[in-house]
Amino acid sequence: MRKRVFIKALSATLAAAGLALGAANAQEPTRVGFVYVGPVGDHGWTYRHDIGRQAIEEAFGDKVETTFVESVAEGADAERVIRNLASKGNNLIFTTSFGYMNPTAKVAKQFPDVKFEHATGYKRDKNLSTYSARFYEGRAIIGTIAGHMTKSNVIGYIGSFPIPEVVRGINAFTIAMRKVNPDAEVKVVWVNSWYDPGKEGDAAKALIDQGADIIAQHTDSPAPLQVAEQRGVHAFGQASDMKAFAPKAQLTSIIDNWNPYYVERTRAVIEGTWESQDVWHGLKQGMVEMAPYGDAVPEDVRKAADAVGQAIVDGSLHPFQGPISNQAGEVVVAEGETVSDEDLLGMNWYVEGVQGELPK
Repeated sequence: MRKRVFIKALSATLAAAGLALGAANAQEPTRVGFVYVGPVGDHGWTYRHDIGRQAIEEAFGDKVETTFVESVAEGADAERVIRNLASKGNNLIFTTSFGYMNPTAKVAKQFPDVKFEHATGYKRDKNLSTYSARFYEGRAIIGTIAGHMTKSNVIGYIGSFPIPEVVRGINAFTIAMRKVNPDAEVKVVWVNSWYDPGKEGDAAKALIDQGADIIAQHTDSPAPLQVAEQRGVHAFGQASDMKAFAPKAQLTSIIDNWNPYYVERTRAVIEGTWESQDVWHGLKQGMVEMAPYGDAVPEDVRKAADAVGQAIVDGSLHPFQGPISNQAGEVVVAEGETVSDEDLLGMNWYVEGVQGELPK
């Protein structure tokens, strides 16, 4: 009898311990890791991704634990960093630059129980999602503003790398600009870096010296805006509202709003509903936003820009609807047709109005 009572007591003790252990495990936070190509203080691309990381913490409190590694070079170093985050128990990892695509795909296969999200790429797996924003929709808005406001009919555009995402933005900008000002042209300087304030500033100076009175950019620092402010010309911010760096020069800025997406995907992991997907959102979904207009933007130009944005949201305008001509003046997209998402994702040619050759 005593033996039976002892066994019952032991079973009860073990059961209680099991419940306590289960409760402890249930309370463990979901760990979310981020890999950034630039510093969190770049005030552009990486800064906005980190704002999204902070939104996760604000939404879930002690239910989550986030971490990040900044200024990670694209390539072998990225693979090491991503694998390290997976090894340290992160449940969800966001890799936030195109050059992280292959390293992310490789590590995802090695850690099938970890969920991965890669920004701007196209390789997916059961535990690897892709996401991006239709930044080119914002480019159509700022192109409209530039077409109305340029006096020299020369716009300077600072590009990072000649990949489809950046080329797509240059083309969307130029198409919108020439709809309102067919005489305006775009000059592009490639800096072959996402974040290099020195190179970006020098590129802005070179473009202004060549007659540009408005500067656009697809790089991450506010250096081009600061040069524009110093030289008395106008410019557009990139990825975040950069008005504080150039209160007179900035006309507006395209804002990358990752917050809702990051919160939604983290919630899916917490609730066990996460599935691999591909997302490409824009103005309509709020992943692309526009900063308030600068004081220099006239009322009629504001209305024209607002009209373009509203037409994109309601579907009556696509930034790449024909007719569209290439640099040689040949119609490559007929009137009534629209460039498909597949062709946009692989875009490797310039539209009419862009000067110079596209680097290969």
